[in-house]
Amino acid sequence: MHEMIQVLVVEDDFRIAEINRQVVNQIDGFTVLHAVKTGEEALAYLRNNKTLPHLILLDVYIPDTEGLNLFWQLRKEYKEIDVIMVTAAKEVVTIADTLRGGIFDYLVKPIDFVRFEQTLNKYRKQRAIFTSREELEQEEIDRLIGFPTLTPLTEEASVEMNPKGIDNFTLEKIKNIMQLSGESGITALDAGNRVGVSRSTARRYLEYLVSIREAEAQLKYGEVGRPERRYYPRTK
Repeated sequence: MHEMIQVLVVEDDFRIAEINRQVVNQIDGFTVLHAVKTGEEALAYLRNNKTLPHLILLDVYIPDTEGLNLFWQLRKEYKEIDVIMVTAAKEVVTIADTLRGGIFDYLVKPIDFVRFEQTLNKYRKQRAIFTSREELEQEEIDRLIGFPTLTPLTEEASVEMNPKGIDNFTLEKIKNIMQLSGESGITALDAGNRVGVSRSTARRYLEYLVSIREAEAQLKYGEVGRPERRYYPRTK
């Protein structure tokens, strides 16, 4: 059973905080512990709870603190907690400072929810590597930080990079069902029902197709309920 990544949302707009909560909670392996509106509430939560979050979604514009004061305080007191900035701030100096401060990612509002899910999935994979390995080779580090490899990957090396649990037989079945869905797309639940696997398994295969650019994903909102992620064959 994989680790459940626990998230703290720091966002003064309750509507955005609730949307972020819904998106995070529907991604496999993530759960929102709490949402706070101010820097004071954020620090109080961290100081008064034995269970700390693994990840903080942090806005720059917090009403009771100036600029990046809260960010730097969090980095000083809780360096073991990772941070993703989710903010409307686009100033170069702010972006540069947070990158120097070691953020995992920087997302500009209004958030592209597909991009949001992609960064959370990337974070989950990176955390899995850090918690399961004692050493990494240079090529593995290069792939981890997105540095281009100096030589083309062999087919064997490419297979090693695939997510654990991906087999070609199931992958082809998922791919064929998605292709048949055409412009209407397909959800992980529908794909799983048709192939005979669980929703989470179908989602893992569909996300893999997105990662190798054979599929596209969009977050669709209905009149009620949570947002729904649909997958489409990638158009050239």
